[in-house]
Amino acid sequence: MMVAEPITLPDNIVFRPATRADFEALLDLSVRVMRPHLERVGRWDPPRRRARMEAAFAGGGLQVIEDRGQAIGCIGLEPGADSVTLHSLYLEPALQGRGLGAAVVAQALALHPGRGLAIEVLKDSPARRFWERQGFVLVGEQPFDWVMARPPTD
Repeated sequence: MMVAEPITLPDNIVFRPATRADFEALLDLSVRVMRPHLERVGRWDPPRRRARMEAAFAGGGLQVIEDRGQAIGCIGLEPGADSVTLHSLYLEPALQGRGLGAAVVAQALALHPGRGLAIEVLKDSPARRFWERQGFVLVGEQPFDWVMARPPTD
């Protein structure tokens, strides 16, 4: 589901559809967020990072997270038959750990009432604890990722 109008979150934070003009800035953000974790597991590959962000843009569900008109992150939401795949949740590192990620996930849930959410989380990433706090549970494993899901809520 593509969001046509900005959705207000706490403290003047909104979602808006990503445009091609956002690509390089969001790629840079994804590098700053993911590089240390990917290097730790021997998976840092700049062309692969670019290709993954290109794929996120191609899917059409990428939203920019803005605070008073300034991009501070992004989130990808791809509705499927049974659940919504959540990907590309990147927040400026200086803003992490303040509850903003939880507010963004809550908004994603509100956009898709009654639907479950699924996400792949890099193994050995501290992000797994964040997702568990949001109600996600481990449902599968891939060579480099955990597959986590949050059941539908009423």
